[in-house]
Amino acid sequence: MWKLIYAVILLFVCSRADKLSSKECEDLGFTGLALCSDCNALAEYVKDQELLSDCKKCCAEDSDDSISKIIYSGAVLEVCMRKLVFYPEVVSFIEDEKEKFPSVKIQYLFNAPPKLIMLDDAGQHKEIIRIDNWKREHMLEFLRAKLKPIAAI
Repeated sequence: MWKLIYAVILLFVCSRADKLSSKECEDLGFTGLALCSDCNALAEYVKDQELLSDCKKCCAEDSDDSISKIIYSGAVLEVCMRKLVFYPEVVSFIEDEKEKFPSVKIQYLFNAPPKLIMLDDAGQHKEIIRIDNWKREHMLEFLRAKLKPIAAI
């Protein structure tokens, strides 16, 4: 009997170890909607098995249905006001395009790298996506594809 209980507990712990929380993944530098195929591409160039293992623990399975159809109710663009000078594309988005996305709020947080925090219907954080190197056009395209239209909110 105890062997069976031990086996079930061990199975549960091992299956839980296959995936990390979004906070653990962010701490490791894996943010956003990384697909497992991205980890496979990384393996072609990087031979660090621990890094590849962490990547696989943080990735989402490739599927046309799963990732591409995720839609969010809103977003928070978080950035450090003092570092904005280093991110002209983010500044351009905030100044010229932000009004097109009323469900996107700007949050200035000391020393924060630019990131989009995607929100569900309850306003809970669902995804954190670093946008350090994104062009304004990429931000626009992503938000158009991933945010619910205002009429639907």
